[in-house]
Amino acid sequence: MVSICPTITADNSEDYRKQLELAASLAQRIHIDIADGKFAPRKLINLDEVWWTADRSIDLHIMYQWPTIYRDAILALSPRLVIIHAEAEGNFVGFADILHHHGVEVGVALLPKTPVSTIKPALGFIDHVLIFSGNLGHQGGSHADLKLLDKARELKELKPTLEIGWDGGVDDKNVAEIASAGVEVINSGGFIQKAKDPEAAYQSLLAAVS
Repeated sequence: MVSICPTITADNSEDYRKQLELAASLAQRIHIDIADGKFAPRKLINLDEVWWTADRSIDLHIMYQWPTIYRDAILALSPRLVIIHAEAEGNFVGFADILHHHGVEVGVALLPKTPVSTIKPALGFIDHVLIFSGNLGHQGGSHADLKLLDKARELKELKPTLEIGWDGGVDDKNVAEIASAGVEVINSGGFIQKAKDPEAAYQSLLAAVS
């Protein structure tokens, strides 16, 4: 079963609210981006401004240079999944241990040039790997580099129970190929949020992978 997750990428509280309301009207599982303006060149909404209703399942994608120091603020939000970048700084294993203790799943995102081997030693602590083919901190305009799907196949060979996600350039023409490579969670930002008919855009993605 493939999940299509509408993505929220907002740099102010009003835009965040609008994107969240749209995403929540379409899907149960939602992907929320936050960025510090350092690791990612664009700063997004502050962590202390992030909110959602309790009836939605949230994947929180943290594009911070030092994400682990925000552990307590992250736990206070009670997301389903927290994704930090393999290229970020901090004690990942300690961070993952605490999140797992509180019932939160842990994910790691790989930028296009980062090989799977970078996270191989830590796979025992990882529940989800996000294959990133987007523009850090931006919604829309990304290119889906389908050569990166080789990472999905490699990861599944190393740990078959891993949940594999994809972020960047998803549309109704490439989503089926992405899903067929073993990607179970497909995040879509601009294709849905910037569509004239967001519901039709969302449904076209669901139809393509069903």
